[in-house]
Amino acid sequence: MGFLAHLDSAWAKSGSMLCVGLDPDPDRFPTPFDGVKDAIERFCIEVVDATAEFVCAFKPQIAYFAAHQAEAQLERICHHIRANHPDTLLVLDAKRGDIGPTAEQYAREAYARYGAHAVTVNPYLGTDSLEPFLTTEGRGIFILCRTSNPGSGDLQSLTVARSDGAAEPLYLHVARQAAERWSQIGECGLVVGATSPDELAEVRRVAPELPFLVPGIGAQGGDIAAAVTSGRTASGRGMVINSSRAILYASSGADFAEAARDVAKLTRDEIATA
Repeated sequence: MGFLAHLDSAWAKSGSMLCVGLDPDPDRFPTPFDGVKDAIERFCIEVVDATAEFVCAFKPQIAYFAAHQAEAQLERICHHIRANHPDTLLVLDAKRGDIGPTAEQYAREAYARYGAHAVTVNPYLGTDSLEPFLTTEGRGIFILCRTSNPGSGDLQSLTVARSDGAAEPLYLHVARQAAERWSQIGECGLVVGATSPDELAEVRRVAPELPFLVPGIGAQGGDIAAAVTSGRTASGRGMVINSSRAILYASSGADFAEAARDVAKLTRDEIATA
């Protein structure tokens, strides 16, 4: 099953557009994990199993594992997700972007080592840096377009000229490239933050069919209803809406998994009724 077909299936089977981001910070772990061996793995798997019913995707952020030399734990977490929740999309949040030969190794890491169905990528180096990901059969990418961080406009909002001579911000140029060019090479979507719903709507107009990975709700303050209204496709789907810290750290006690489940269910319902 290809990336887009897998995502369509995940939306349909879960009835959800929620993605739980796995950003494990041992300093914030609940007290039951004090001194526990492979605590990152055990914490993430308990959250995954508690919330899987309410999500279409899980998104481990690779930096949170690499910083603690926990790549082997990440491999086992990814294996657990694929083996126990096979209908759920697995997105590796790595934001890779490099020249072609190096990008080939990054693609191999994401798809072969971790078994991700999709990986986040940075398009700054151009088409050849994306091709190793796009040409991997059955896998996909989410391309950084209009991100949710405060400084994103430093580059993403710069005005560039279109081929017809009209002007548009760089993030819309990226969206247009994805919709009209990169999607012809392979399966792709866009990363578009929830914190700027007007710009999210602009990107949707340029890329009406592409799936969006949407960070920025929860701890970052993005409004769920505004994001869904601005970003959903004509079918009412089209979005993978990520929440990380609000779910992972819903409780610092022994009930952390139950609390994560409750927040995931509440967030799923808010998205569905927006």
